[in-house]
Amino acid sequence: MKKNRPKYKAIIDGAVQVIAENGYHASQVSKIAKKAGVADGTIYLYFKNKEDILVSVFREKMGQFIQKIADATHKEKDIQKKLLTLIRLHFEQLAVDHHLAIVTQLELRQSDPKIRQQINNVLKDYLDIIDMILKEGMEQHVIRRDLNIPLMRQMIFGTIDETVTNWVMKNQKFDLVSLAPDVHDLLMNGLSPSE
Repeated sequence: MKKNRPKYKAIIDGAVQVIAENGYHASQVSKIAKKAGVADGTIYLYFKNKEDILVSVFREKMGQFIQKIADATHKEKDIQKKLLTLIRLHFEQLAVDHHLAIVTQLELRQSDPKIRQQINNVLKDYLDIIDMILKEGMEQHVIRRDLNIPLMRQMIFGTIDETVTNWVMKNQKFDLVSLAPDVHDLLMNGLSPSE
């Protein structure tokens, strides 16, 4: 399988770095090949075109990212800890790879509708984890039962996503991971004053 080959991984990793440093539109396949240490033509053994590289980067990197979050949240029984784990891991995984953070937060947003649809298909698994946490929380009476799950899912994902985007836009000048408890508290307790 091509995805298990070292050259495929090198191209994916090279693409993340090149796209983060140059922007998607200025990232020529030749630059990606050079960064990956492969001949230009080798890229086309694994990918159809630059668009396919971008989608594959997201699919591969986010696939691993989502799997880590799924595994960790599944181990937690407490709903509050499940949500905190999701937020913390989301922040941690992007904090350790600022090139990937730039690609996911900035470059993927400029994509055409066809690319966005493929990206949304990958994100579905992540959003399903959020839905699962919300449903379990409702069943356990930890989360309000009258919540609109699709709306709350967007609030959770949007809050986490915007926090990372702000961190990227400010050149990682603050500790992203340290914000996880505050984001968790806001999502779980809203704007009501503490008792």
